[in-house]
Amino acid sequence: MSRMFLFPHRAAAVLLTCTVPLLVAQQPPSPPLPQETFSSPRPTTLVPPVRPFRLPPRTGVDTQMEISLDQALAMAVANNKDIEASRIDRLESDYNLTAASGAYDPQLNVTGYWEQQINPIASALGGSSTGSLLNKTWQADPGITQPLPWYGGTFKTDLSSTDAYSNNTFLSLNPQYQTSLNFSYTQPLWRNLLYDSNRHQIDVAKKNRSLTAEQFRQRVMTVVQQAEQAYWELAYAYNNLQVQLEAVRIGIQQDESNRRQEVQGLLAPIDVVAAQTQLANFENSLKELILPERLHPLWSVALIPVTPPDVKPPLIPLADAITEAMANRPEINEVKINGEINQKDVRYYREQTKPQVNLTALYTRAGLAGTVLPPGPNPFTSAFAPITTQLNELSALAGLPPLSGVSFGSSTIPPVLVGNYGHSLAGIWSGDFPTTEVQLSISLPIRNRTALANLGKSLAETRRIRNQMEQTQQNIQSDVRNGMESVQMAQLRLQAAQVARESAEEQYQSEQRQFQAGTSTLFLVQQRQATMITARSQERRSEADMSEAIAQFQLATGTILSERNINVSNKE
Repeated sequence: MSRMFLFPHRAAAVLLTCTVPLLVAQQPPSPPLPQETFSSPRPTTLVPPVRPFRLPPRTGVDTQMEISLDQALAMAVANNKDIEASRIDRLESDYNLTAASGAYDPQLNVTGYWEQQINPIASALGGSSTGSLLNKTWQADPGITQPLPWYGGTFKTDLSSTDAYSNNTFLSLNPQYQTSLNFSYTQPLWRNLLYDSNRHQIDVAKKNRSLTAEQFRQRVMTVVQQAEQAYWELAYAYNNLQVQLEAVRIGIQQDESNRRQEVQGLLAPIDVVAAQTQLANFENSLKELILPERLHPLWSVALIPVTPPDVKPPLIPLADAITEAMANRPEINEVKINGEINQKDVRYYREQTKPQVNLTALYTRAGLAGTVLPPGPNPFTSAFAPITTQLNELSALAGLPPLSGVSFGSSTIPPVLVGNYGHSLAGIWSGDFPTTEVQLSISLPIRNRTALANLGKSLAETRRIRNQMEQTQQNIQSDVRNGMESVQMAQLRLQAAQVARESAEEQYQSEQRQFQAGTSTLFLVQQRQATMITARSQERRSEADMSEAIAQFQLATGTILSERNINVSNKE
C-alpha cells in the first residue's frame, strides 16, 4: 500500500513515499525492506527546509527468500561444520573398529634364502679329499599365521622347501630336495584364555563407536537448539522492524491531521534504522549456523522467517519431564558407555595379572628325494684293499668264494627317496615321515607391578565414573527444572506483554478520541503512541522468548529432535 506521508523530524517536514508491510505472528512479511525516498513538499512559510531520509541498504544482500523453521533446521543439520566434524568422528570410530577386527586377519609370511659355504676339511673322513667341502642351499618357506577369536589361540602352518647340493663323498643323493609341512597351534591355558588383547581392543572399539554416536546426537541437539534460537531472534527482528515502521506510519498520519504541531516531534527514523541493523545481525547469526561455507549464494539473500512463533507451553508434570530426560539425554548414555569401557579394561588388566601357561601342539610331515650318485669306493674300506685281495687269493686256493668290496651306489638307496622335487612333495602327502610334538610353557611373573597398577587404575576409574553418573543425573534434573521454570516465566511475561499491548492500544485510541474532541493535547497523544509502540515491541520480544524457552526445555528433556522430526541414524 503506497501512501504520501509528511514526516516531521526536528523541525524538518518531509514527504514519504513508501510501502509499509504489516507483520503479524502468523504471516511475517515476504516483500523486501522498503528503500524509502523522502522528498520535499510544496514550500510554505511554516515548513522549514527538508532533510531527505533513506533506509540504508543491507550489506551484501540483493534479494530475499522465505524460510521456515523446518527448512532452517534441515540446513543446519546438513551443513553445520560442528555436526560435520562429529560425522567425521563417527566415521573414524568405524575405521577404528575395522582396524581392531583386523587383528584376526590371516598373515602370509614368506622366507627365502640362498647360501653357499666352502669349509676347510683336514681329513678324508670329513667328506672331501681336496681339503674343502662345498655346500649350496636354496630354501623357500611360505607360511600363514592366523590368530583365532576363540580362547586366544593361534594357528600357524608353513611349507619348507630346500634344494641342497654338496661335494661330500659320503652322500648318496646329490642334489637333495628336502620338504616339510608344519602345523602348530598354541593355546593359552590361564592368562589370555578368557580375555586377551585382541578381544579387548575390539570390545573397546565397539563401545567407542557407540560413544561417538551419542556424542554426535548430542551435538545435533545442541546445534538444532542454537539454530532454532537464531531463527526466533531473526523472526523477532523482522517483527520489531515492522513495529517501528508502523510507528513511523502512525506518526505521519497523526502529523497529517496536525500539520501545525509538526515541530513537537515524532518517533525518530533512527529507531527504524536500528531495528534494521539488529535484523541484519540476527540474520547473519542464523546463516552462520545453517550455511556450509562462506561463498554460499544464500549469504546474499535476505531470509524472511515464515513460521509463526511457538507460544504453546508443553504440558507435562515435572516428574515425568525428569524421567523423560533421564531416558533421552545423550549424556546419560555417554557415562554408561564409559562405564562399560571401564569394565572391559578391568577384565583385561585382571587377566594380565595371571601366570602365563601355554600349550603348543606341533605336527610335521617331511619329504626327501634326490638324484642317486654313481657307485664309488667306500672310503672306510678302500684302505683294506690289499688285504682283501690277498684273502681272496687264499680263498680261491681253498675253494672258498672271494670277499666282495663294500661300495656306495644306487643299490643302497630306497626307491621312495629317489626322484625330483615333486617326488619329495609326494612324500609329504603320503605321510611316511611324520613328527608329533606337544609343548607346555609356564611363565610365572614375579611381582608383576605393571599389571597390578593398571588394574588398580581401572578400579579407581570405576569409582570416578560412578560419581560422574550421579553428577550428570543431578545436572540433568537441574536443567529440566530450570527449563520448565524458564517456560513458565516466559509464558507469564508473554501474557503480561499481551495485556500491556492491549491496554496501550486502548489508551492510545481513547487519547486520540479525546484529542479530536479537544479535551487532550498532542503531547499526550504522542506519549500514548510511544507507549503503544513499546508494548507492541515488547510483545514481539516475549513471543520470541517463549519460543526459545520451549526449545531450551526440549533440549533439557532430550526431546528436541523428536519434536522437530529429526532422525539421527547410526549409519550415514
